[in-house]
Parts: sequence; C-alpha cells; structure tokens
Amino acid sequence: MILVTGGAGFIGSVLARELNKIGEQDLWIVDRLRCGNKWLNLRNSKFVEFTHVDKIFDNLSLFRNVKAIFHIGACSTTTEKNADYFMDNNFEFSKKLFKVAAEQNIPFIYASSAATYGDGKLGYVDDVDTIQKLLPLNPYGYSKQLFDEWVLRETNRPELWFGLKFFNVYGPNEYHKGGQASVVYHAFNQIKDSGKIKLFKSCRDGFAHGDQKRDFIYVVDVVKAMIKLYQESDKAKSSILNLGTGKAATFNDLAKAVFLALNLKENIEYIDMPEGLDRQYQYYTQADMSKFYKVVSGINFSSIAEGTTDYIRNFLVNKNQYY
Repeated sequence: MILVTGGAGFIGSVLARELNKIGEQDLWIVDRLRCGNKWLNLRNSKFVEFTHVDKIFDNLSLFRNVKAIFHIGACSTTTEKNADYFMDNNFEFSKKLFKVAAEQNIPFIYASSAATYGDGKLGYVDDVDTIQKLLPLNPYGYSKQLFDEWVLRETNRPELWFGLKFFNVYGPNEYHKGGQASVVYHAFNQIKDSGKIKLFKSCRDGFAHGDQKRDFIYVVDVVKAMIKLYQESDKAKSSILNLGTGKAATFNDLAKAVFLALNLKENIEYIDMPEGLDRQYQYYTQADMSKFYKVVSGINFSSIAEGTTDYIRNFLVNKNQYY
C-alpha cells in the first residue's frame, strides 16, 4: 500500500491518478475534504483506504502495510497569517509522520517549497549548506524551511527519502484552491470573463512590467518525477532537491502562451501591485536542477507553452475537467 497525504488536493490527487496508471491501486489517501468540490479530485482515482488527516495516527498498525509515503499534504496558503496553524500542520505533523517512516524504514518523499528561498538573494541552489542559511518571506515558507532543517539534523531516517522544493506548479485539479490557484488558471478565467489578462507592474529596476520571472512547472511533470525518484533512485543519494524545470519564464511569456492556446489575440493589462505584497514578492525564481539530474535522469519537463496548451485545451476549456 502507498500512502498519499494531501491525496485529495491538487498535486496529491494527480499523483494518485498517475500511480493508478502504473498499476498501483492499493492506495491510502489522507486528507481533509471539508465542504466544496475538493472531493471531485478523487473521483477518477482508485484507492482502498481514506482517512481524515486528524485520525491518521489512530491506527498505527496500518503503517505495517505501507511500502511508500508521499507526504504532499500541507497548508499551502502563502497569505495565511496564523503561524501557529503552519507549525501544527506543516511542521509538527510532518515530524511525526517522518518518525513513523524512519521506525519502519518506509521510503518517504515529501513536499518542500521554493518559498524557502525567500527573496532569492542566496540563489536557488539546493546545496545542504545553502539550505541552512535561507530566510523565507512568509509563514508558509518558514514552516517548510523548519522541516527541511529538522530532517537534515535527524540521524534516524528511512533509507530512501527525498524532500522536493516545488517551484510554481500549475495544472488540472487545482480548481478548489481559489485565490491560491496558479497564474495560468486565473489568466484563463480572466480572459473568459473580460477578454484580457492582468499582470502586476514591476516596482524594481531591471524588470519591465510583466517580465518578472518564475520557474513554472506542470503538475503532471511533478508527479512523474516523484514516482521516478521512488522507483529508480539510489538510496544513497537521498537528499533535499529542487523540482522545477530549470528554465524561468516571464509572466508575459505565460500570458502569451494562454492566448495562443485559446487562439486569441494578446490583450495584457498591467496593474499596480497591492500594498505590502512588494515586500515579499519574488521577481525571479529558477530551480538549479543539477543536483536533481545527478539523482535521476531521463525526465523531460514541459515548457510553459507546452504545459499551458495541454492544461487549457484538455482540461479548462472543457469546464474544468479532472485529471
């Protein structure tokens, strides 16, 4: 059995579906469904157990049947101000789950975040020595940073483990995320509603409006990379790794890709950045993927144009089809 926390969420549900595709239907999904349509993320997937996250440790005997843990579940709302909530959900819970994996030597792959890099002054290199020096800009990034550092200090770890610093992930099954959904999702809906895309103006020299850069990565590529790490990587190379494309694209590039996917003429409006956001806004992110490719090879990541086209034409134009 494979355990997927956050299995009804954006990345977790796509991971569950991809695991099904390679014959893994003996899945244990852990999440909070709450009200709303999040449950729809699971409708195409097959699994044998579902547990509310608050009850995951009530029956530890279930872990005896687990052959791998993909820990994707977390509070990922970057605008959430309650730091205690992040500490409970992203730090303390992760520690407890990791200890169970270590005790039973269960391969453990978890979601860290590029938000740990803060303003990027130290670059985006996943070297262990650099990791210790990072200063995140929000409580979400801080909670992920704390867990990364805790894992690196631990002496009792599973033989196979990876922490993956996800960069800007977009794609199907993010529909329940509201304001925290990807720029691609919001851009599509802006065009549908108004015929144009709104991008933030630049407040920094050297960056034209809309030329702020991100490492955008398609969710399907993310989960395939995770599965490949689990199936093929050398246990001795377990570490914390970046997971992006390694090729940053501007928001203007993204906007153009969305219009192209819809066969529409470009119409971009630049708007002022909300007050306060500029202090924690990243103008440039790009994953250094050299360490990742030393661990696993043979993965080709979609360009922003390729991923956006697939997402829009095969999912969004069909009224938010699920993966």
